[in-house]
Amino acid sequence: MSRPSDVYLFGTCLVDLFMPDAGMDAITLLETLGIRVHFPQAQSCCGQPAYTSGHPREARDVARSQLDLFPGDWPIVVPSGSCGGMLKHHWPTLFAGEPEQERVVAIAARVVEFSDFLLNHLDWQPVDTGPATRVAVHTSCSARREMNVHTTSWALVDRLANVTRVVHDHESECCGFGGTFSIKHPDIAGAMVTDKARALEDSGAIEFVTADAGCLMNINGKLALDKATPLRGKHLASFLLERTGGKS
Repeated sequence: MSRPSDVYLFGTCLVDLFMPDAGMDAITLLETLGIRVHFPQAQSCCGQPAYTSGHPREARDVARSQLDLFPGDWPIVVPSGSCGGMLKHHWPTLFAGEPEQERVVAIAARVVEFSDFLLNHLDWQPVDTGPATRVAVHTSCSARREMNVHTTSWALVDRLANVTRVVHDHESECCGFGGTFSIKHPDIAGAMVTDKARALEDSGAIEFVTADAGCLMNINGKLALDKATPLRGKHLASFLLERTGGKS
C-alpha cells in the first residue's frame, strides 16, 4: 500500500463542539508525519443520530449535504470508529437506489479510522518520550464491531516503549453512551457506565484512552462524579501526540 501524501479529516460533530483539541491534535500528529491534512469547513454530523433513531431520510439529507466536500482521491481519516462506521458502512445503505449511490460507495471506500490509518497505512513507529505509565484502552461498540479497530488502538499503545497496556474487565462492553440511547434510556445507560468506570478504576490503570469522543465524554463524566479517583481519559490522538513529544 503506497503512503498517501494528502488526507481529508472528517472531524465529527462531537470533536468539533466538545473536544476541538483532540481534532487539532490529530491534525498535528498527521502533519508531523509528513501528511498534508485537508479539513473541509462545511462538514458537519455524519448523520448517525438520525439514522439510529429511525429517521433514514433525515440522515440521508445530512449526508447528501457533504458529498461535494471530498473531491480529491485521498483517504478520509475519521478520529472516531463510531462515525467512521457510519460513513463506511451505513452511508452506502442509505443511498441504495439513489442517484448518488455510486458516488457514496466510492467515498465510503476511502474512509479509514484514525488508529487504523496510523498503523496500517503509515506503519507508524512512535518514539515514546514520556514517563512510564499504565494505560487502559476503551473502544466504542461501532469501532470494535463495525470497523474492527480495537486491535489497531491496542497495537499503537503497545508500540509505546514506556507504556504498559492493561486489560480491564468489561473491555468489550458498551459504556452506555450509544448516542441517543443514553438520552432515551438514562437508567440503563447510567448502570452501564457505572460498570465501565468501576472496571477501569479496578484495572490499576493511571489513565485510559479512546478514539471515540462520545465514550470519552460519558466515561469521564461518570469518573468526575467519583471524587475518590483521579482516573481520567484522553482521546487517543492527544495521548499519542503527548507521548511523542508533540504536546506538553
